[in-house]
Amino acid sequence: MKKFVKVLALALVLVLSVSMLAACDGGTSTSGTSNADSGTKVLKIGTNAEFPPFEFMGDDGQPDGFDIALIKAIGEEIGMEVQIENMEFKSLIGAIESGNIQGIIAGMTVDDERKKSVDFSDGYYEAHQMVLVRKDSDITKTEDLNGKKIAVQEGTTGDFVASGDPDWEFILGVSLQNTEVSRMKKGLDAVIELKNGRVDAVIIDSNPAQVFAEENADDIKIVDSIQCETETYAIAVSKDEPDLLNSINTALKTLKDNGKYDEILKQYIEQ
Repeated sequence: MKKFVKVLALALVLVLSVSMLAACDGGTSTSGTSNADSGTKVLKIGTNAEFPPFEFMGDDGQPDGFDIALIKAIGEEIGMEVQIENMEFKSLIGAIESGNIQGIIAGMTVDDERKKSVDFSDGYYEAHQMVLVRKDSDITKTEDLNGKKIAVQEGTTGDFVASGDPDWEFILGVSLQNTEVSRMKKGLDAVIELKNGRVDAVIIDSNPAQVFAEENADDIKIVDSIQCETETYAIAVSKDEPDLLNSINTALKTLKDNGKYDEILKQYIEQ
């Protein structure tokens, strides 16, 4: 009898152990986690909601903008629920590398340095840089910025231009080696520095520049458009997610073909 009880107890232990292992096995799919309520795969996307009209905080306190609407439409096409993670721009690629997010949509320009860390989707928008100054400024062109104080959003193309990056110096044919650069976490903070007279200019992407100039028309203006180098925005994806990248590219093409992309473009940019 005692021997029977021991065998029964051992069997129960084995059953419980297998059950616990099954419960702890969450799967190893790289295509997203699952929403416990709906069972839909979740796609974690990082952004920096300080770059209107591409991303900004909406009236409901949630990230909104062209990029946010676009990635959610892509999520619908590939059958995934998009979860937006808002963070500093300079932290986005690190968040992909650490596995906290699977992709980035943040008005991010494709460049060779970033390609070392992430893969990029097909391009979804083209832009260039603009120079903002105060209304009473004597700065009239990019060449006038040398030796000036310039505010930028940290880690953006504007930062590279203002900092005298050799590649951009070659592209512009202008040396900006003697500038004093103030790097801000938000594009809006750079504009505030300009309005308050703490810097002489701001270099920022064209669409945000136009938004900030319109919203602060009494204080600042656009004086130059750095159009000699067109930048391509694309969605950054973890290098461990080639299938996800292919799905995003397919969905992006579908949205362009069926007119949904143009609808989003008109809603946020070409109003």
